[in-house]
Amino acid sequence: MIDLYTWGTPNGRKVSIMLEAVKENYQVHSVDITADEQFAPDFLAISPNNKIPAIVDQNPLAGSPIALFESGAILIYLAEKHDMFLPADIIKRMDVLQWLMWQMGGFGPFLGQAHHFNRFATQSVPYAKQRYNNEAKRLWGVLNTQLAEHEFVAGEISIADFAIYPWAMRHEWQLIDLTEFPHVLRWTKKLQTIPAVNKGMLVPCD
Repeated sequence: MIDLYTWGTPNGRKVSIMLEAVKENYQVHSVDITADEQFAPDFLAISPNNKIPAIVDQNPLAGSPIALFESGAILIYLAEKHDMFLPADIIKRMDVLQWLMWQMGGFGPFLGQAHHFNRFATQSVPYAKQRYNNEAKRLWGVLNTQLAEHEFVAGEISIADFAIYPWAMRHEWQLIDLTEFPHVLRWTKKLQTIPAVNKGMLVPCD
C-alpha cells in the first residue's frame, strides 16, 4: 500500500496517473494547499520542502517503509519498482529521463508562473505575464516538434508522458490555443483514451 499525499495540481496528478498505470494499491490523503495544509508538521516530516505530492510506500521491495517527495523522483521510483514506463536500454532510458527533466526544469516551472500571473496575481504585472506566456509558448513549440515524429514523447509511452500531460491539460491557463500545436493535440487525445490517465486526473476527488 502506498499513501499518496496530494492535491488537484499538475504535479500531484503526475503521480496518481502513474499509480493507476502500474496498478499500485494506494490511499489518497488530500493536502489542501489553498488552506496551507502543506505546512503542517506531520506533512513536513514526509515532504521536507512542504510541497505536494509525496508518498509513503508501506511495502517497498526491501526494507522499511520509504517516504519520497518531488514528483519526478516518485515517478522514477515507481517505474523502477514495477519495471514499467522506463526502458532498461540505456539510450532509450536517457531519452525518457531527459524529457522528464525538461518537464521538471522548464515545462512545469514556467507554465506554473504563467498560471500564477494569468489567474492569481492581484497586481498588474504586464512584464511578468509577457515573459512567462512567451516562454510557455516556446516550450509548447518544443513539445510539438518532438511529437511531430513520435507517437509519445520519447517513442513509447513512459513517465515522461505522465509528467508532461497534466501540465498540458491546463493549456487555457497558459493562454495556449491547442489548434496551434496539432501534434500535441493529437497526443493529448491519445492519452485521453487510456483509463489510467483519466482516473489519475480525477485524484483527489474532493
